[in-house]
Amino acid sequence: MLSAGERAPDFDLADLAGQQHRLEDALQRGPALAVFWKSGCNTCDLTFPYLQRLAQAYPEGRWQLLAISQDDAQASEEFARQYGLTFPILIEGEGWPVSQQYDPEATPTLYLIEPDGVISMTSVGFHKQELNEISRRIAERLGEPPQVIAEEDDGNPPFRPG
Repeated sequence: MLSAGERAPDFDLADLAGQQHRLEDALQRGPALAVFWKSGCNTCDLTFPYLQRLAQAYPEGRWQLLAISQDDAQASEEFARQYGLTFPILIEGEGWPVSQQYDPEATPTLYLIEPDGVISMTSVGFHKQELNEISRRIAERLGEPPQVIAEEDDGNPPFRPG
């Protein structure tokens, strides 16, 4: 698994509408959060509503959340519809070439990537504290006040492994 301090491999994947998303292009606008996931993952079910909050917390265009699905387009689209996701859902395709480069330990695995292409933080599974830390770091990069994404007492556990 890639870790903080390592360079994030570039990738170019299509979203559910067929639009291409290249990591290098996203990083020209600001930091990016690459999230590796599967629709049948219970921890992903728990995590994605918080990721949607994160996507809505900061201005679009100055950072990018890229959800890299290890499922086919149909399963990915159903998942995105179920959770009302508004950020790009990228379809990795056969052989999972991007996952092979990043080598995530489990799903979900999150990689916060700085504009210089270096991974500054990773998170495996569901961690409220780490989601809030990612939010804080994105806010800092954007010069925005940090938003709490995962409330401590919202009825969900503070951690669940992926």
